[in-house]
Amino acid sequence: MTYKVQLPVFEGPLDLLLYLIKKEELNIYDIPISRIADQYLEYLEMMKLLDLDIAGEFILMAATLMHIKSKMLLPAEEKEEISPEEIDPREELVGKLLEYKKFKEAAARFKDMHVKRRDVFTRLPGDVASEVPEAEQYFEASVFDLITAFSKVLKEVPKEAFHQVIRDEFTVSDKIHDIVHILVGKKTIYFSELFKKARHRTEVIAIFLALLELVKLREVVVKQGDAFGEIEIVRNPEWQKK
Repeated sequence: MTYKVQLPVFEGPLDLLLYLIKKEELNIYDIPISRIADQYLEYLEMMKLLDLDIAGEFILMAATLMHIKSKMLLPAEEKEEISPEEIDPREELVGKLLEYKKFKEAAARFKDMHVKRRDVFTRLPGDVASEVPEAEQYFEASVFDLITAFSKVLKEVPKEAFHQVIRDEFTVSDKIHDIVHILVGKKTIYFSELFKKARHRTEVIAIFLALLELVKLREVVVKQGDAFGEIEIVRNPEWQKK
């Protein structure tokens, strides 16, 4: 199965690092670099498995993390020879993360203000019936949330199924059609529901790539009720208006 997904919604390596720090509830000022580097490489391997179009910055960041990790593993006597300015090899990376986090949060606030302004409707005096109810508190899941959920699903597929002879061809196009068909009859699909009937590794991958393609086309929205919670898939309301 060859199907390369190029996602404009893909975030960069700093986004992945911030995601891992938040997910593991780590102190950004004191990052356990060995642990983060290992997890970062796991995500890169998962992205390669999915044949996603990985930008060069992800590979460069992997090299940077391994370089910092090697420096922090230096024997104590070698560390004493390093100048005070270079005593913590994580310092430059932490600075970049903090600066990027600041701009990202600012961008999110502006986006939230734009959405709230767009959803404000003027109500005529006495027109109580037209009052819009308060929306449910959801936020859009990131591509890394999807990869995390996908990794869990992949581990739950019976290992013996990986060694079976696959007689049916699982295509991404067919799986896109299946997901859209399900959403015609259901308002919401939980991420885990998509894979309940999958019995082969290639089928699981095809379903996931189909979901990424629908996200890319903005035909569906993936959202979470709380951070790292269950992922829900719904039709894009903006798409439905067209």
